[in-house]
Amino acid sequence: MTDDEIGVSALARVLGAPQPTVHRETARLVEAEILVDRWVGRIRLVSANRANPAYPPLRQLLTIVFGPSALLTSALADVEGIERALIYGSWAARSAGKTGPPPHDIDVLIVGDPDPETLHDALTGVEERLCREVNYVTVSPDTWAARDSDPFLSSIAAGPAVDLKESDEPIGY
Repeated sequence: MTDDEIGVSALARVLGAPQPTVHRETARLVEAEILVDRWVGRIRLVSANRANPAYPPLRQLLTIVFGPSALLTSALADVEGIERALIYGSWAARSAGKTGPPPHDIDVLIVGDPDPETLHDALTGVEERLCREVNYVTVSPDTWAARDSDPFLSSIAAGPAVDLKESDEPIGY
């Protein structure tokens, strides 16, 4: 199994959908050449058909609607104490069009003073939906304001980054 393949049964679990429905719909998507499949023993693995001309716009649409930005923005919306939230690292770089391997995780910077348990619970739900680890760092607004004196924060501010929570302050990329 490669990083972009998933078993149909595992896909049903991730989606929280009935297995027969997922089997039927993946068969339709394979027939339409949106997905490709292969069998490993009795396990049917599916992945996006990158050779299909519809792949780039479909990927873009699905990323906008169901991707890390959308899910994290929604998950963090009700977490009090967050002044700013940014995705940085490899996912933000790929989102900005920089080449490289697909990201294995999502890196998030949280500026503010949210309740740690509430924040953890919100981000754990996103990890489950994305099937990817979400690594987060929380810093105070004062630390973020003095980011030029911190090499780590300076590198985040230099971008690329995806702003999840609006702010009037420029990120710096």
